[in-house]
Amino acid sequence: MATLVPIPKLGQSEETVIIDSWRVNEGDVIKKSDILFEVETDKAVLEVESQFEGTLLKIITTAGKEIPVMTTACVLGEPGEEIPVIEAPKAPGKKTAPAAPALKPAAAPAAPTAAPTQTQTGQARCEDVPFEPTSSSAPVPAVHTPNPSPRARKYAQDFLINLDSVPGTGGAVGRVTERDVKEYLENSGYLDQKITPAAFNIAKQEELELLAIEGTGECGRITIDDVRDAVNEKPQEMNAMRRIIAQRLAESKQQIPHFYVTVSIDMTDLLAMRKQLKDDGINLSVNVFVVKAAALSLKEFPYVNAALQGNSIVRKSKVNVGVAVSVENGLVVPVVRNTDKKALDEIHAEIAELAGKARDGKLTPDEMKGSSFTISNMGMMNVESFGAIINPGEAAIMAVASCVPTPVVKDGEIVVRDMMKVTLSADHRVVDGAMAAEFVNAFKAKLENTESWSTLI
Repeated sequence: MATLVPIPKLGQSEETVIIDSWRVNEGDVIKKSDILFEVETDKAVLEVESQFEGTLLKIITTAGKEIPVMTTACVLGEPGEEIPVIEAPKAPGKKTAPAAPALKPAAAPAAPTAAPTQTQTGQARCEDVPFEPTSSSAPVPAVHTPNPSPRARKYAQDFLINLDSVPGTGGAVGRVTERDVKEYLENSGYLDQKITPAAFNIAKQEELELLAIEGTGECGRITIDDVRDAVNEKPQEMNAMRRIIAQRLAESKQQIPHFYVTVSIDMTDLLAMRKQLKDDGINLSVNVFVVKAAALSLKEFPYVNAALQGNSIVRKSKVNVGVAVSVENGLVVPVVRNTDKKALDEIHAEIAELAGKARDGKLTPDEMKGSSFTISNMGMMNVESFGAIINPGEAAIMAVASCVPTPVVKDGEIVVRDMMKVTLSADHRVVDGAMAAEFVNAFKAKLENTESWSTLI
């Protein structure tokens, strides 16, 4: 009997995935644990292993389409076995974009005429020469108007006009006719526009509407640079990762009452100690000390290591610190578990391994879930301070800025010290202002007390 192989649910937040590529072909003999395909989730590209054996009879879900999890990916069975009828997977529904407002003639850019010529006095003038578009096999702007006439559609395509902007007069339903398009060209100011032939061809290839392009050339002429600017402004659909990031952060800012507490930490002694350790063959990043200091502080302040669930506050028994890592398509947060119980070198090795997997897109869902607190460190990016947005399911997040040589008063004298600002973003429903202040000062005291680190190395 044929086996229907589904696309598994790879994480709690994944409702849809995209098959990035198939690693097998129809007719291949599949064994358990063979890699069938790679899927792109909102966080990474992951390999999917087969849980079944048999011959790959048919690939149902092709690569490149976003589909719901648990959709049938392929069918395994015996060679020659009848393949059951399976409906093609449906893409998740998308919200309908609002219709574009009608373009005003005054804002209309440029349609083609001849180049400016020189008069006998040397003054440039723009001659109005009727533009005759040439037929081309290049793509044309998408037409959304219901049932325009074929001649209207062809006319609009040749002149790079969006039929959504053309009022229809044909029949009882207001069908757009060729005459409607011609009248629109006259009334919209299209025929007064100017464009170079090369720019026109690029605009047609890129499916741009001519009246939406502003001409900056001589006499308002649309140039290749104007068209390229318009191409750069075309909407770019977000990938799966960016969509989830946008959704979760918007929910966080809308639903969680954030407040912020900032302190400056004197890192001079710690940086000197770190340099000495490096000379002795022990290489630890500043972020390792930051993560450990946060973990130890979280043990002292369990309400910062907590989350709100309905009308209840859940104080988490484990200190699992998420470390934000910037990747090509956005941001991921691998988790260092039981951080308070680990030595500095263990934390260093684990962060390095997780960050490497993050940048290679190889993090597993288990490596990105279960955090109780998050650290976002932009110390390597030369920033003085910033505030981070709380990850839903947590009560706070720490934003760590760069170490900056700063004149400060120490023992009654002005000296230059390496100062680092950190900002705690806290959920005011769980954490009060006084508690947040005590937490960041406990964190500060740990980083400034270099003697205490010797027992943790």
